[in-house]
Amino acid sequence: MRFIAGIWRLAIAALCIMGTSEAWRIPNRWVYFTFQTGALIAFVMLWAGAASLVHGEQPPAWLKGMATTYAVVVALVAFFMMPPDDPRYVPQILGIMTNTMLHRIVPIMVVIDFLVFDVHRRYKPTYPLLWLIYPPLYLIFVLARAWWWPHGVGPGVGGSPYPYTFLDLPSIGWANFGVSCLKIVAAFLVVGALVCIIDRAMPARALAGGGA
Repeated sequence: MRFIAGIWRLAIAALCIMGTSEAWRIPNRWVYFTFQTGALIAFVMLWAGAASLVHGEQPPAWLKGMATTYAVVVALVAFFMMPPDDPRYVPQILGIMTNTMLHRIVPIMVVIDFLVFDVHRRYKPTYPLLWLIYPPLYLIFVLARAWWWPHGVGPGVGGSPYPYTFLDLPSIGWANFGVSCLKIVAAFLVVGALVCIIDRAMPARALAGGGA
């Protein structure tokens, strides 16, 4: 089963690399949290996949849990807070939109990996707070970038520096921006807590012998 786990994880990494390919060509795409999360998951899954295949040391529990939590949040935000993807504007690889890879396929595969191939009962109760450190920093980064380069740097429509409409401060105002931030932070905290609870509830040994 280690071989299957390794191939599964490398497949996730491959999808992340394909899904973030646009950002490697157009650097301003890295302002999207989706692309940043895709790069994180690719790194973690390359590490975990290689370790499964060669019986090496797996990524630390906090890092694996972070990747799982962020993948789920990306899927939830895409489903509840973003408009449907338009195939006229979203790149496609192997006939699949890259956003579909990162927003839907990868999160589902990451959750399956967590449930089936991970060793459980490793997450500490403080991990959700640890995983919560980066999202506020990301929001500060979005604001600072937009303030420093307010025009023509993209990636939004017309060169807007704001990556998401629900974070477009000039359009929605401070009140709605604050509400969006609270929703995002709450999503990270709730999903992180659920990941920890599920980890504690699962049998300690990996269901399919992934060994992570």
